[in-house]
Amino acid sequence: MPWATRGLRVVTTGYPHTPDDYGGSFRAAVSPLPGARWEPDMAQVCPTGAITEHDGVPRLDHGRCIVCGRCVRRFPRAFRSDAAVETAALLRDALVVPPLRETDEALARVRAALARRVRRLRRSVHIRHVDAGSDGTEEWEIAALLNPVYDVHRLGIFFTASPRHADILLVTGAGSAGMLRPLRITVEATAAPFVVVACGTDAISGGLLGRGYATRGGVSEELAVDVWIPGSPPSPFSILHGLLLALGRFPKGGPA
Repeated sequence: MPWATRGLRVVTTGYPHTPDDYGGSFRAAVSPLPGARWEPDMAQVCPTGAITEHDGVPRLDHGRCIVCGRCVRRFPRAFRSDAAVETAALLRDALVVPPLRETDEALARVRAALARRVRRLRRSVHIRHVDAGSDGTEEWEIAALLNPVYDVHRLGIFFTASPRHADILLVTGAGSAGMLRPLRITVEATAAPFVVVACGTDAISGGLLGRGYATRGGVSEELAVDVWIPGSPPSPFSILHGLLLALGRFPKGGPA
């Protein structure tokens, strides 16, 4: 029974120490093509307002993009779908492509400041996940980190039920009104220094809900976010990348 024996062989990914072909198959983002020019209907095709114009060139905000693919289908010569793993960023502006200005100096300052805060956390890290009004999709991907394929424990990263034991706050959701007070209580209960990771487009910008009477349009108004992981939802590999980026295990933005 080859199907039975094949099911017994669970192969844990070697990422980030070795590339993972499976990880690179996830459709992680949409990006403007080089040389693309602005067309009037581009802004209207995006349900979250992720597409804007600058000097006749379309720009796309990965922090707002839900990877629905409408722009790719409508304007195939201007946008493409990208399969990627390493999508997280230390700067919110770095999620907008193409960038308007160089951010190397700002990125270096942010990276250095974050490295000073996490230098004692590199090999034993505890995460407190906070759902601040999520639709549940990010939670499925976060839960997958604990299965044998990703096995986040092999990297010295663990989840904790108490913010008092946490080094990283992994926040999902659009910042719903009912979760703002619990979110503040969690932050107050977390011992400094700690790192805040906004996981998913909802946590970054509010996603489809955006900003309204029920949501804040993301969690950045309530928290000082250190790492931004775009995606709706981001894959487990992208979440791993964001966590390792926060811990300084991607010093040059590439694999450890």
